Amino acid sequence: MSQDGCAGIGVAGDVVVDVQIASAGIDIPMADEFQAWVQGALAGRRTRGEVVIRVVDDAESADLNQRYRAKAGPTNVLSFVFEAPPGVLVDLLGDLVICAPVVVREAVQQNKAPLAHWAHMVVHGTLHLLGYDHQEPGEAQRMECAEIEILARLGFPDPYQCEDGV
Repeated sequence: MSQDGCAGIGVAGDVVVDVQIASAGIDIPMADEFQAWVQGALAGRRTRGEVVIRVVDDAESADLNQRYRAKAGPTNVLSFVFEAPPGVLVDLLGDLVICAPVVVREAVQQNKAPLAHWAHMVVHGTLHLLGYDHQEPGEAQRMECAEIEILARLGFPDPYQCEDGV
């Protein structure tokens, strides 16, 4: 996938992932990695789906975070669920906006492998598109358990534990 803003579309079975790169200068995963992570999150939950992933810089993330969540500053991932009009059947689940600089900073701060943190953000965001949430303790536990299980199947460690076991 090009890192110059060109889009990459991955298709595997009935899962389509459209990756848009609007961030420069940071090591961003390849389209096939994003595809695998979305598929992993959908496995056992949906047989079909389409997700748009837009990788952005701090400024775009901060703008969207302020506009849609009334929160200042950039954030790691924003999920925008697509709600089709009544009677319109589509497989589009929605959009994920992932802030590359935030993901990279968090990986360093949390002592995580960057690729593992990218995978976690994609899985986390995809679960939001499926209706998972973490506002209430019970919802948070359900979502975290799903993330841990999905990431383990994808070969990644528990995202809620430091890599050194602390």
